[in-house]
Amino acid sequence: MNKAELAQTIADKVGVSKKEAEAMVASFVEIVTTTLQNGGDVSIAGFGAFSAKTRAGRVCVNPQNPTQKIQIPPVTVPKFKAGKGLKDALKKKDPAPAAPAVE
Repeated sequence: MNKAELAQTIADKVGVSKKEAEAMVASFVEIVTTTLQNGGDVSIAGFGAFSAKTRAGRVCVNPQNPTQKIQIPPVTVPKFKAGKGLKDALKKKDPAPAAPAVE
């Protein structure tokens, strides 16, 4: 599902126009991004938590010149931790039917 399909699904489910649903999705993305940039976390009970994590810098080998070492600087990356409600919902999903045994 892409952003447009998500907006259409929200519009159908909530009963608003697609344009309003697109604004809701864009606002959600903007709010989460801004909060993470400011060092905060966003938690949605039963769904999960968005956070920012700083990955340490490290020294690696240049793949184009294996004798050369390169320094990779520390970087801040987004992280999502699924909540119990989301994990449980995915576990309850029926697995694909097993193929019949052939003798």
